[in-house]
Formats: sequence, structure tokens, C-alpha cells
Amino acid sequence: LCPAEAEALVRALQGSELRDIGGQGWLRQHEYVEKLNMHGILSASAGQEQLLTELLVTHAKIPVLIVELISVEIWKHKIFPVLCRLEDFKPRNTFPIYVVLHHEATIINLLETVFFFKEICESAEDSILDLIDYCHRKLTLLAARSTKAQAADAVPPQELQKQAEMMEFEISLKALSVLRFITDQVDSLPLGALTRMLNTHNLPCLLVELVEHCPWSCWEAGKLKKFENGTWHVVPPEDQVKMTKLDGQVWLALLNLLLSPQCQRKYRFDGFNKSQLLKLRAFLTDVLIDQLPNLVELQRFLSYLAVTEPAPSKKDLILEQVPVIWDHILKKNSGKWEAIAKHQVKHAFSPTEEELKLQARRWAQTYSLDMMEALATDKPRCRVCGAEAAKRCSRCRNEWYCTRACQVQHWQKHKPACNLMA
Repeated sequence: LCPAEAEALVRALQGSELRDIGGQGWLRQHEYVEKLNMHGILSASAGQEQLLTELLVTHAKIPVLIVELISVEIWKHKIFPVLCRLEDFKPRNTFPIYVVLHHEATIINLLETVFFFKEICESAEDSILDLIDYCHRKLTLLAARSTKAQAADAVPPQELQKQAEMMEFEISLKALSVLRFITDQVDSLPLGALTRMLNTHNLPCLLVELVEHCPWSCWEAGKLKKFENGTWHVVPPEDQVKMTKLDGQVWLALLNLLLSPQCQRKYRFDGFNKSQLLKLRAFLTDVLIDQLPNLVELQRFLSYLAVTEPAPSKKDLILEQVPVIWDHILKKNSGKWEAIAKHQVKHAFSPTEEELKLQARRWAQTYSLDMMEALATDKPRCRVCGAEAAKRCSRCRNEWYCTRACQVQHWQKHKPACNLMA
């Protein structure tokens, strides 16, 4: 995007009402966010992300993006279940949950790109409390996942449900990164934010759970698989002790929350918290510390914690700040869930064939193949065997194959999606 176009898109961002989700105005906003997200990723890879950061700060749009994120989350929990019970909501119209999930994923991805900068974190102001709560909910989902996470290689009957679950998983991983960037700024966060992270949500103990159960890693058929860059990969034996980016995010967040003097004064090092934190000592091996040398300081702190009783936390905060976005949206729409669902069935989620084609054309312009390939970090892989692929389905341009034989083998499974895309 040229600077003028980027500024126009940033200026146009605004929080959505729940009843507007899925409507034409909301879909346009989704396109704006998607374009800014792609621009942010490409700019960051080129070391030129300052323009987008400055625009978001100047026009005070970080709180707007957080409002949009919370609105989408409430829609999923409150409106979508009601939609599914309505007789007018036909099976073909189940696409909204995937569009909404994609919108949520796009926003959290954009926030992950820009929250690296201190000024972005500061520009969130009081809405940072709602973002912390959002990240906590996502991390709780991660911690609750089975340790046997499965990579969907086949196309089962519930493929769309599997895709939705995978998107939720990836959104939660993005939330982990955003939370880590927030912990980088503990010295400049409002007091209420620090108290919420440490004592209301007890994030250090939640992060210990993630270290223990590592939901982005699983064993399948005797092979270790790890989730990186959007896919599950089999890890060769020589790389199994190598720290992934996600592992690094958890450890860096723990370093920020446990070693900061401000956090140490506020955190309650009671018997339970102390016992949970000391579990980390088993994971702090020489191999791990070689990859992230700062962990030596954490190792020292835990050794000290094991033999001493830390001073009780200071209770110097009389009035606690509370997040307002989630509560405001719930109070504003309480008792209206069914009315909103019926409105959306009529005005947003019962598109005609022409409306679907028009929207498909708009999205095709947003997601140009050249842009998507520029965003890709890895070379394409064959959909069937996983080998590096040089051939693409000429009809839908969506699937990659290494040979004609693999394409023919996959055709019966790919045909419905190919027809739809074409």
C-alpha cells in the first residue's frame, strides 16, 4: 500500500455493532483490516513497519481493533449458537462462523505484527485490560488442549469443523505472541494491567502449564510433530531439543513477569504459586539455556525461590481497574441475542447467488495470488505426499502437487472445493 492508501484504510477502521457482523459494511471493514494486515507483514519482513505503527497510534485505532476483537468473540459465543437453532438458517449458510473466525484471526495477526512497538502498547490505554483478558482466555484454551494434538492429513466428513478448530488454535497462538509483547512493556503498563496479569489471572502459573504440556508439540506414530508457520511438521531426531518460536514466547513472557522488580513486588509467591513455578527447574537444561542465555537469570531466581520465603506482595492498590469493553457489549445486547440472530439471518447470512459471486470477486481482489505468495514463508508442499511442489491446480490455483500422479490421486477429494473456488 502507498502511504495515502494505508492512511485512508486506517482512518476508515471503526468498531462494529454485534447486529452488523456479517453485513456488507462489516465485510468491507474486514477487507480493510486484511489489506492492512498483509501490508504490515510485508513491511515488517522488509524492516519498514514504522508507517503503519505511526498511523495506528496517530489515529488512535488500537482500541478500535480491540473492540472489534471482543465483539467477534462475543458473537461466536452468544449469537452463533442461536443462529444454528433458527429454522431459516440453512446448512449452506454455515459459512459465517468461518468468515468471523478469519476476521478474528486477521485482527490478532495485525496486533501481533505491531505490538512489538512500545508506543502501540501505550496507545491501547485502558483497552489493554480487555486485550489481556482476551489473551488469557485464549491461553486457557491452549492449556486445556489434549497433548495428543492431531494434524489433519485426510479430509474427514467434518472437514469444516476441523478447519474451525485449527483456526481457533492458530488464533490462540497469536494471542500468546501478543501477550508476550505486552509483558515486554511491564514498566510502562498501568498498575491495573499488572495486577490483572499477575494476581487476577495468575499468568505465570498458566505459562508453566504451557511449558509442561506444550500444545504445539505432539507424538504421533512414534514421531515428534511440532506446529510452526501454520502447519504440523515431523521433527527429525537431531532437532527435537531445538526451541521453537512458540517455546521462546512462553519463556520470554516468564522472564518478563518473574524477574521484573515491579512484578516481584506485586506477585503473590504463596505455597501453590511457588510449587508451580519450581516445576520450571526440570525444563531448564543446559541445551535450552544455550539457545536462550537469559534463562540463566531465571534459573538463579528459581534456585533462590526454592530455599527462601519471599516477602508478601504489597497490597498498595485500593481501587482496581477493570476492563469495560466486554461488559459494555454484553450489557448493551443482553436479552437481544435471538433478535440479533434473526436480523442477521435475514440481512447478512442468506445471500443470493449473485451476492455470493460479487463477494467472491471482492475477496479475489483482496487476496491476490501474488500477494499471498509474497506472504508465504516456506516453499509450497504437495497436498498428497508433502514433498516440495512446483505444480499447481490450473483450475482453482489453490492446491499444489509435486507430480501429475499426486494430483490425480487427490482429485476426488479436491473436486468439490475446486468447483467452488472456480
